[in-house]
Amino acid sequence: MCGIVGYIGQVDAKEILLKGLEKLEYRGYDSAGIAVMNEAGVHVFKEVGRIANLRGAVDESVEATAGIGHTRWATHGVPNQSNAHPHQSASGRFTLVHNGVIENYHLLQQEYLQNVTMKSDTDTEVIVQLVEHFANEGLSTDEAFRKTLSLLHGSYALGLLDEQDAETIYVAKNKSPLLVGVGDTFNVIASDAMAMLQVTDQFVELHDEEVVIVKAASVSIEKLDGTKVERAPYTAQLDMSDIEKGTYPHYMLKEIDEQPGVIRKIVSAYTVEDELTIDADIKAALSEADRLYIIAAGTSYHAGLVGKQYFEKMAKIPVEVHIASEFGYNMPLLSEKPLFIFISQSGETADSRQVLVKVKELGYKALTITNVQGSTLSREADYTLLLHAGPEIAVASTKAYVAQVAVLAITAYVEGKSKGLDIDFDLKAELGVAANAIQTIIDKKEEIQQVADAVLATTRNAFFIGRGIDYCVSMEGALKLKEISYIQAEGFAGGELKHGTIALIEEGTPVFALASQKAMSLNVRGNMKEVVARGANPIIISMEGMEEADDSMVLPAVQELLTPLVTVIPLQLISYYAALYRDCDVDKPRNLAKSVTVE
Repeated sequence: MCGIVGYIGQVDAKEILLKGLEKLEYRGYDSAGIAVMNEAGVHVFKEVGRIANLRGAVDESVEATAGIGHTRWATHGVPNQSNAHPHQSASGRFTLVHNGVIENYHLLQQEYLQNVTMKSDTDTEVIVQLVEHFANEGLSTDEAFRKTLSLLHGSYALGLLDEQDAETIYVAKNKSPLLVGVGDTFNVIASDAMAMLQVTDQFVELHDEEVVIVKAASVSIEKLDGTKVERAPYTAQLDMSDIEKGTYPHYMLKEIDEQPGVIRKIVSAYTVEDELTIDADIKAALSEADRLYIIAAGTSYHAGLVGKQYFEKMAKIPVEVHIASEFGYNMPLLSEKPLFIFISQSGETADSRQVLVKVKELGYKALTITNVQGSTLSREADYTLLLHAGPEIAVASTKAYVAQVAVLAITAYVEGKSKGLDIDFDLKAELGVAANAIQTIIDKKEEIQQVADAVLATTRNAFFIGRGIDYCVSMEGALKLKEISYIQAEGFAGGELKHGTIALIEEGTPVFALASQKAMSLNVRGNMKEVVARGANPIIISMEGMEEADDSMVLPAVQELLTPLVTVIPLQLISYYAALYRDCDVDKPRNLAKSVTVE
């Protein structure tokens, strides 16, 4: 969950590295550092906290045309300057940045490095010390690097500098994302293409267990066993305006506002000859499956719960939804013809990838639904459906969730239609209605802000309830609130309140209720009367046609299955304004990072 950059070329590297890290700060912001190399040696600068802190620590008088950088989300060792990357070997000859987790680092330290005094508490330092250990035994840097890699168990994306070779960055990847960016008189490395769009839009994907020698004029890729790899670069389909805030105070607010456009873009992308469609191979895989297993984490898991409703109601396929980190180590008894669906905004979620690896070993087919073409989950699955949401920078996901729900709806709808099932609405038209409804809600931000300020300004906890598909959205609303405002929040099925949770209701406790399902609207309202009787502060969000006089918000009516696209919007905005009121860092909440690339 860290970000890596590197540059080797003809111009000063410092600003390129710093700007690159600023674009990757969503991946981790506990600490950051850069190392630049010139004829005088390697110069390391690192600081706790944000890239802005690092900028103040960098010596502007040092000029160098090669360097590496890192922004950290702490795994091994607390966030401090000693544990910040880059890390150096005992003599200072080798300097390393690392994203991932080395599972056997302590065993390697005991076996090879007992006489080395460690300067940090990280697993990363063991890697750079091992490279020096093997170099001291007479191996070349390339040989020492490869031997070290052969001993590592776990995940890594690595950039290594050798003070005795100012013309090379040594690079390797396993399980953690890493790209090489190609230029005319320079080359770069980055965890995400957006970090280096400032200098190039040409990138080469790296695969697991590959070693790369990056020089200003060349890039050489080999497998660990020495097999040469030839891979053409691709053009990153990103525009710098996509990854800038523009006039917005926060990325989260910008991404909330982009959601109507995301829905319309998805409809366009999945329309052929005026009909919604998906790839024929994916349709065939869905038709052959006797059960779908949706694997996801966090917000994507909540989208998967909505997707279960879609596949079972529109395509008549049984569905199980599983948390990725649990499924990988507690796999249930599977059906005879399963199809696995992996949902991940980044396509790099480590918890999901470890499940995908096991699924492929068992010989089962897998579909990835992701926002990032060419990501690890996309490459390794049999099929991919893209979200077309554009870059999502804020740590708390908003438009990716809406995109996931929309793509799941399209997939289930197309499959149901291909089976000749009776679906009594036109999904393409109804998604257009939903996009308009989202815009209507977004245009009423001030009203939503008033609700948030009134009920969440000082509370220490909050509850979200719903029934059926509203329950799925309630869990997502609770996650958003706790993520960015640090208010302890939970989402519950309305009927479960009286089975224990109602004991937590105190005078003034905010309870948000969603009432968008006709068959269960009165039940939810009954649950709200129960908590109001115990002193709760009720906030009922209803759909047109089911509203009552005292409801806090009434949302434009949409097709009942598509209500998750609409009901989530006020919950996103409520969370945003609660965090704003409490002076929290909206885009970079404490202890979190965007792309979860460690298990």
